[in-house]
Amino acid sequence: MNPILEAVREGRTDQLPGLLKPLTAPERQELLARLALLRAEIRGWDWSRWRERDRIRSALLVAGAGCHTGATAAADWIGAHDLREGQEFPTGPLLDLLADRDPGWLGELAHHLAENTATAEADYPLVRELVRIADCPVPTTDAFVHGWVRSIFTMDRARSTHSPLSIVLRQDPYARELVPLLFTTTESPEALHWCSDPTAPNHWPSELAALAQEGIVERRVLVDGCVARLRRGGRQNQLKFFLAMLTRLELTPTEERERTADWIELAAEAPSPLAGHAQQVLVRLADAGGLPAQRLAQMSGAVLRRPEKKLVRAQLGLLGQALRRDPATRHTLLPAVAVAFGHEDTTLQERALGLAVRYLPPADRELRRELALRAEALSPLHRRAAAELLGSTASPAAGACAEPAYAEVLPPAPVPRRLASGPPTLAGTVALVAASVTAGEPTAAVFESALDGLVRHAHHDRAALAEALRAALGGLRWHPGGGRPVDPGQLTGLELVVAAVLDRVRAPDLLPGRTAHGDGCRPDCVHAALSAVTAARLAEAAHRVLTDPLPFLLATPTWETGSLEPEELVVRLAAYRRLGTGPGPADFAQALLRVRRSPGAVPAAAALGTPEGDRLAAWLAGAGEPPAVRRRVTDPFPDPLRVPSPDRAPFTAPFTAPFTTPLTGPAAAPDPQSGPRRWDRPPRAAAPRRIVLETAERCVVREEFPAAFRGLGRAHTESARGCSPSCAGGLVQQSVLPEDREMQAAWLLPEVTAGATAREGGAGAPLPRLAELGGPAGPALHLTVATGLGARHAEDRHAAVDALLLLAARGELDAPRVGRDLAELLALGTVKPNRLAEAARTAAATGAYATTWAVLAQALTPLLAAGGAAVRGTGELLAVAADCVERCGACGPAPAGLAEAAARSGSSQLVRQARRLRAALTAAS
Repeated sequence: MNPILEAVREGRTDQLPGLLKPLTAPERQELLARLALLRAEIRGWDWSRWRERDRIRSALLVAGAGCHTGATAAADWIGAHDLREGQEFPTGPLLDLLADRDPGWLGELAHHLAENTATAEADYPLVRELVRIADCPVPTTDAFVHGWVRSIFTMDRARSTHSPLSIVLRQDPYARELVPLLFTTTESPEALHWCSDPTAPNHWPSELAALAQEGIVERRVLVDGCVARLRRGGRQNQLKFFLAMLTRLELTPTEERERTADWIELAAEAPSPLAGHAQQVLVRLADAGGLPAQRLAQMSGAVLRRPEKKLVRAQLGLLGQALRRDPATRHTLLPAVAVAFGHEDTTLQERALGLAVRYLPPADRELRRELALRAEALSPLHRRAAAELLGSTASPAAGACAEPAYAEVLPPAPVPRRLASGPPTLAGTVALVAASVTAGEPTAAVFESALDGLVRHAHHDRAALAEALRAALGGLRWHPGGGRPVDPGQLTGLELVVAAVLDRVRAPDLLPGRTAHGDGCRPDCVHAALSAVTAARLAEAAHRVLTDPLPFLLATPTWETGSLEPEELVVRLAAYRRLGTGPGPADFAQALLRVRRSPGAVPAAAALGTPEGDRLAAWLAGAGEPPAVRRRVTDPFPDPLRVPSPDRAPFTAPFTAPFTTPLTGPAAAPDPQSGPRRWDRPPRAAAPRRIVLETAERCVVREEFPAAFRGLGRAHTESARGCSPSCAGGLVQQSVLPEDREMQAAWLLPEVTAGATAREGGAGAPLPRLAELGGPAGPALHLTVATGLGARHAEDRHAAVDALLLLAARGELDAPRVGRDLAELLALGTVKPNRLAEAARTAAATGAYATTWAVLAQALTPLLAAGGAAVRGTGELLAVAADCVERCGACGPAPAGLAEAAARSGSSQLVRQARRLRAALTAAS
């Protein structure tokens, strides 16, 4: 055997430079062809030879790079993913092998390596040495800049003072060229943000400002770079770095004035902290006379439309100062002030109206008429005040007319979407499978259509299906073209059925109990129970492909939500009877869980005369009803705000029928031998008191369904909820029980509660989809949506608002119930008033003022309890409630405690908004 190939196969990378250097160009070309064959050979090996493949890869990379005569081809070989995966990069052997090449060739190689975005950062040490040897210009690609930063500022150096950044930057020969590029990269290097203490020796903004002060880097380049980077936007930590950099540079008044347009743009569009900084700069410019009224009006129009009240308040103050200095600018500035008439906060509306009236001359009819027209954007209460102060724009004949009747605006109710009625073609099935396997988590519709297509075409012509799959999925990690069996535990999702079609798994390995269903979840986790159902269906379908192919699946949904029409299931069972086919136990069990429980289909199911028909008839007649759900409150500490509503049972009472079985079962009991487990979470100290929903045992599932389904029939208690959020499987998991949204809501509540009381985000995302599912919209769903309205993260609150409005559009929302739930959650401290106010404002802004008020009317009680201390955010919540009542004209009893709050002395927001709400309710009555 060739000694070089032998060294490569044995992984003797360090010996390769000495073996390759004596070769001539033709010998290298001949060897390169053989190396390419070896590369193709190891690419086709399966996982059983991973150690041998890993041993060869690094040596193959070095040998191939040394044999290439073209710089571009050498760079492509060095950057190949299949030669680098999981390996330590052989920088030393490569430099030893390539150092004697022509400097021009080395420079070209360095720049080609720097242009490979996937590997250039990791290859920085090699590229830097190549640049030094070739004495060529330094590359300027983003990845090379990232590699430079990481090389001079590792995490260890960031925490150490032995080699300060100030010395490293001054000693680096490329600092002058690369520092300006820090402001032009698409993403700023992460290492720039590791040290945020301005007094620390390794604070990047301070050290870069020092370089500019010493003339090593041009100051204007840094200033312009910072401003341009801030205008471009980005993640918060990135913008924080560039803002700190700008602050350390200490811009002069001239430098600030030269960039007036930039500050105006930032104040209008940048994130709140950055917009506040720009606003402060503009205040300084205005005080110095460097901000003309026209420019001030231009930027005010944008800033006053922002939701941040602090920015709007400061801008109104800036406009007031400008009007005091020069009242003649009122024709320019007062229309800008009127932009705030449309702000969502009525206190700011009132301030803007007062500012406009203060500086409006009595004789200026044209300006008065313009402001009166803009006053139509005010809330109804302030609109009436504006009519008195500014005059009405309506004609005398129309002046006596009543305002048009209020009409509630709700989003259109979602239209159920059917899955494609016919089976997918062979090409369509392969496309769906490829999308599901390669694109991550599929939708329920794509997953079910692809699974049904695989089963149908495997029954019709398995050889044709296998050929099509092999061509479309050649890049799978387990090599569909191989011949050795694959461990089913290595396969996920539809890969298991694909492997069965390709004859890459053994039938005995797919029997119930042989395949692993764990995805890092604890065994008693509800997500593990849902995942076990999907895994059992996939294993069963794969086993039937190898042993007794099914003609089609029973559990394929009718609707995209996962629901199955009972009449359609009856037709499928009748077809199975005609064909003499026995249903798969897991497939039929999933069909039962999905079928819409319509008693009208009971006679047709019973008429089938088969065991499956009898089970379906019993299921539709009542056996399929979900289990009872009990509600309780974990209450270790008393709370003076916890005052139950007079029309509601005590908070700890169950809202469904009592349990018929114990709440705990063998599956929920902790294993004393298991020891600490990585998925167990520490107790959430931030939320010691919370509402808990516990589901009773579902006996029919525990006794009659396959073993993989019995986790769904287990009694689920609060102690069984501490699973990781990564267990959640999205839409496919939701479609396992599409007609039991109450049970799914009860299971989701702990995560939604954590999203309101801890820093966890994303738990509210399933709420809109959950609201679309079938089954009753009962107390569990309403409570979970109510909890989501108080989530810490805005995106979770918005998802809960979407679910609330969706239920209202479908006529399924019990708004008073949601309000009573919110009253309890506010009393417990699970939901904060300011977060609920933001969610309620979002809901009302869609036009659903009456719905929002119906919720808030019940929720305000614990916050307005007589004698209770004011809770932060109550005034904001009252403002939203008052706005809703003013706009929809709702009447009815005022929330308990409103009169007492309105009668208090003072002018706090709580008192002012309580008076406003009382006045609106009185006027409506």
